Amino acid sequence: MSKTKVLYVVSDIDKSLNFEWTIDGIDKNRFELIFFLIGKKNSKLALHLNGAGVKVTEFSVSGQVSRVVCFFKITFRLFIIRPDVVHTHLHLANVIGLSASWLTGVPKRIFTRHYAMVHYNEYPGGLKWDKLFNRIATHIVAISENVKNILINKDGADPLKIRLVHHGFDLPYFQNVELQRIRALIEKYELNVHSFPVVGVISRYLKLKGIQYVLPAFKKFKKKYPEAHLILVNTHGNYSAAIKTMLEEFEYGSFTEILFEYDLAALYKLFDIFVHVPVDAQSEAFGQTYVEALTSGVPSVFTLSGVAPEFIVHEQNALVVPFEDADSIYQSLVRIVSDDDLKNQLIANGKKSATLFPVGKMISQLEQLYES
Repeated sequence: MSKTKVLYVVSDIDKSLNFEWTIDGIDKNRFELIFFLIGKKNSKLALHLNGAGVKVTEFSVSGQVSRVVCFFKITFRLFIIRPDVVHTHLHLANVIGLSASWLTGVPKRIFTRHYAMVHYNEYPGGLKWDKLFNRIATHIVAISENVKNILINKDGADPLKIRLVHHGFDLPYFQNVELQRIRALIEKYELNVHSFPVVGVISRYLKLKGIQYVLPAFKKFKKKYPEAHLILVNTHGNYSAAIKTMLEEFEYGSFTEILFEYDLAALYKLFDIFVHVPVDAQSEAFGQTYVEALTSGVPSVFTLSGVAPEFIVHEQNALVVPFEDADSIYQSLVRIVSDDDLKNQLIANGKKSATLFPVGKMISQLEQLYES
C-alpha cells in the first residue's frame, strides 16, 4: 500500500511544540511527511525534523526578491515531488506554498487559519490575501469555533471546505516537569524564591491581548500582597511602548520581563496564578495558553476569547472576568489567593477540562483529512 505524501509548508517558525508532537505522532506507515520551512535557516524545528528522520528543506527569505525566488524554487520542487497533499501554515507559507500548489495542480491544498480578526482590525491589506487563500484551497482548517465563524460569516468562505480541528497538547509534557528545570529558570531569570504569589502572563505586547488591564490590577494587588511578583513573557509587539510606559510606574524588582523561553512547561511551574485577558471574544484565534495553564495546574483568570467559550466555565475551571476590566482582574487575583477551596477546585477541574484537547485527537483528525 502506497503512502500518502504530505508536504508541510511553514513560515517564520523557530520552535513549535505543536509541529513536534504532530511529527512524532503521525502514522509513518500511512504517511510520508516532507517539510519546507520558509524564513531563517537552522531553526529548532528543522533540528527536530532531522532528528526524526523527516525530509526538510529550509528556504532563507529576507526581502521581496527572495520571496519571489522562493516561490519559483518551491513551484519547481512541487513538480518533482508530486505530493498528494500540501498543508500550509502562517501567512508567507500560504502566499507561496498554497499558490504554488494550486499552480502545479496538487489535488488537496489545505491551509490552517491561525489568526482571527487581525486583518479586519489592524491590517486590512491582508483581507485580499484571505479571499485568495479561501478560494484556491480545497480545505481550510479552523482551530476554533471562533475562527470557523469568522471564515463563514466575515470572509464568506465556503462552509463545505472548513474542518474544525482544535490544537492538541501533549498533556504529560506540561504536568511532569523535573524540579531541576524549574530551578534552572529561577536561576536564569534571577527570581526571588520567596516571592508570593507569582502572577504569570504569556502574551505578546499587543493591544488586543489586554495586558494594559492586567498591569493596574497587579499594581493594586501588590499593595495588598507586598511579596507578589509579576512575570511577563513574550515581551515584544506593536504595543510595547505603551506597556513599557506603564511598567515605568512599577516599583523596582516587582516584575520580570522574558522575551522568549523554550522550556514552556517549566515556565508555567513558576506561576501561582495565570492571567490571560484578551479584549474581546474574537481577538484570539485559539489561545493555547488557556489549555497550557490549566493542564499545568495553575489557577487562572480569563476573559472568554478564542477557544475559551467552548470549555471555560466561571468558578469551575477558571475565574472569568469581563473584557477590559482591571478591577475584576484584581478581585479575582485576591479570591484565588484568599480562598484555598476555590483555588484547589479550579486546579482540579482545570486539569480535567484540558483533557478535551489531547494531541492524539488532533493528529487523528488531520490523518482523516489527508486521506479523505
